[in-house]
Formats: sequence, C-alpha cells, structure tokens
Amino acid sequence: MMTHKYSVTGMTCASCRDKVTDTLSQIAGITKVSVSLENKEAEVQMEYHVPTETLNKALAEKGNYHLEEQKGGHHSAAPSPTHSTETDEPITLKSYWPLILVFLYIIGGVAIGQVMNGFNWMSAMNIFMGLFFITFSFFKLLDLQGFAMSYLSYDIVAQRWIGYGYLYPFIELALGIAYLTHFDPIITNSVTLVVMSVSTIGVLRSVLRKSKFKCACLGTVFNLPMSTVTLVEDGLMVAMAATMLITLL
Repeated sequence: MMTHKYSVTGMTCASCRDKVTDTLSQIAGITKVSVSLENKEAEVQMEYHVPTETLNKALAEKGNYHLEEQKGGHHSAAPSPTHSTETDEPITLKSYWPLILVFLYIIGGVAIGQVMNGFNWMSAMNIFMGLFFITFSFFKLLDLQGFAMSYLSYDIVAQRWIGYGYLYPFIELALGIAYLTHFDPIITNSVTLVVMSVSTIGVLRSVLRKSKFKCACLGTVFNLPMSTVTLVEDGLMVAMAATMLITLL
C-alpha cells in the first residue's frame, strides 16, 4: 500500500472538494482519498502506483482541477494481511487463472461449433474472435467507469482521450457480433487489426517499462497483473486478424 500527497488547484468551494474526492475515489487502484479545501491538498492511498497523469485526466473531465505531487509527499506502507499490493504478489499461474478459464471456455465453444459443422480454419477463427470480443466486452461493461480509469493507465489512445476507455468495450462488442454474423469480413478484420495493434503498443510499452499496472482485459472484476501474457493475448488477436485479412485479399 502507498500514499501520495498532492497540491490541488482549481478548488473554490466544498462542492469542488467533494467532486475531486469522488472522482479520485473511483479510479482503479485507489482505496482512500482525503482532500483539504483549506490547505488545497489531497492525500491519496493506492494499492499500486497510479500515475499523476491518470489522476489529472480523470479530474479534467469534471472541471478545472489539477494535481501536483508534493516533494517528499510519498511513502509506502506495509500491506495489511488481507490486502497484498500488486507489486508484492508473485505472478503465478493462479494469477492468470480467470484469463485461462475464459480462453478454455472460448476454445470449447469453437470446438463444439466445428464438431457440429465440420472443421474449417477460417470458420474456427471467426467463432474464436467473435466469442473472444463478446466475452471480454461483457466483463468490461460490468464496471464501465472502473475499466475506463484502469485502461487510462496504459493505453496510448485513452491517455489522449479518456472517452476511448468508455467506448472500447462497445467496439469489442460490435466486433464480436460482426465476426459471429459474418459481417463484411474485410472491414471487420481491418478494424480489428487497427484496434488490437494500438492496444498492443500500449501493453508492450508497459511491459518494457516493467510498469506495475493492473491489466484491464477482464475489466475490474479480476485483479490481473500486466505482463507478457497480456502482450501474447493482444498479439494473438492481431496475428489472427492479419491472417484472415491476407487470406480474404
């Protein structure tokens, strides 16, 4: 667990203080927020490091508020027995069990479809990608705001426009439906290639920087660490979309 202290500008009344407090409290990874209107300060307790840029982008959506971390205003505390921080938890097979289980269900769905209709690589990839996007969008939509705030911490588009984090699950849902209904394969695979390539860049950057971010692929329902597993997942979707697109062209 860690605590950061910030100077806050833009607050003029109790309503501003409450708005800053509520906005920061809803960001993934933040467990406690204390804001002083009199001192123009905020003390934020986090499960893992959330960049100041992420906090400021969330606040910018609510008003002309800005945080600047105070020098010497950060300290780490030992985690409580019931709350291990993401940086202290070893990454094991158990860490990714929810993701593995989702993939097994999707593969099972593909296998059933192929047994019923006869095996075909293109058909199998269509079903896989359709189920993948619909399933993953479902988990993100369970907590849309939480996902958007978490996605903001590493996605290169969401960091420039926070609205993309809110739009992304619906893009996945639309792609899933498109794959399962065989909507214009060239358009569907082209959009997938662009969307997943951009997502892969953000994940790759975080992995190379060894950033301690929570992976938002399954929304906020599961606490999945960002690692090369996430990179492989995104890379697989890029490769499948590219393969299908090349085959179609």
